[in-house]
Amino acid sequence: MTDHPAPLTALLDGTLLPPETPLLRPDDLGVLRGEGVFETTLVVDGVARDLDDHLARLAISAEMTGLVVPAPDRWRTGVDALVKAWTGDRQMVLRLIVSRGPVSAVQPVCYLLGGELSAASRRQRTEGVRVMLLDRGFTARTAADAPWLLAGAKTLSYGVNMAALRHAAANDADDVIFLGSDGAVLEAPTASVVVANGRTLSTPPRDGILDGITVRRLFRAARDVGWSTTTQVLTRADLHAAAGVWLVSSARLLAPVISIDGANRHDHGLTAEIAELLGVPPDVDDAAGDGDGDGDGDGDGDGSGVRAGSGDGH
Repeated sequence: MTDHPAPLTALLDGTLLPPETPLLRPDDLGVLRGEGVFETTLVVDGVARDLDDHLARLAISAEMTGLVVPAPDRWRTGVDALVKAWTGDRQMVLRLIVSRGPVSAVQPVCYLLGGELSAASRRQRTEGVRVMLLDRGFTARTAADAPWLLAGAKTLSYGVNMAALRHAAANDADDVIFLGSDGAVLEAPTASVVVANGRTLSTPPRDGILDGITVRRLFRAARDVGWSTTTQVLTRADLHAAAGVWLVSSARLLAPVISIDGANRHDHGLTAEIAELLGVPPDVDDAAGDGDGDGDGDGDGDGSGVRAGSGDGH
């Protein structure tokens, strides 16, 4: 194992490419216009979390953007090769990437990328995140009625999400929760939103946002031990009143919200329990391997509604 392994790139047939190997043409529409889709998940101890769900969502995103992607079995060959070649610690961020290619292309460029989970993502699992609430500029209903907005697709067009995170950083915050223009909670740039009240976990409806794979996993585990789970419209007031608020995504997995627009809040001791339900790996033996990889807060979800991608994804 190396302390800071270089990112790994693989083709779907399992061929590993050196980092300096050219892969995309300069006129690839994924580069020029952000035309493409992707998924991100976390590999822990050689196992990619929720891989079947991520492959299914990749196909949905591709269909929404007019792309045809290879069958899941072809992706798994590349995943297996990448995981086998990984020499870093027990956690690896895995990305499945589809770029449309040049105008003349008859099929997209597909590849896989493996890298370290960032030190920031690891730290935020326990230390939490300070969030700002920002207007997304549309309502969930508007997004659902406008398929050209690609709400619910996880695309490479990630500029809005990154701009939101830069705005947060410039205002002494770590992350963002988007609100619809009607005040309803949507999601974070690279994560889904989950709140707790009593023994009930809630998340916003799927209209206008990415369907959070990690939230589904969390809710299944929570129901198994007696929690109730709901999908419901949430507001700014609901966030402030909740016993706990978390950003849930596919690579960072879980980050407790410790302040909202500068107002401090706490989790009433729930984060450890939620982390256990979600299977968040302990970082005791990983601290020495923390690197400066881009991690993704994530993008699961983990995610912005007009899924300008999700570095992490939900």
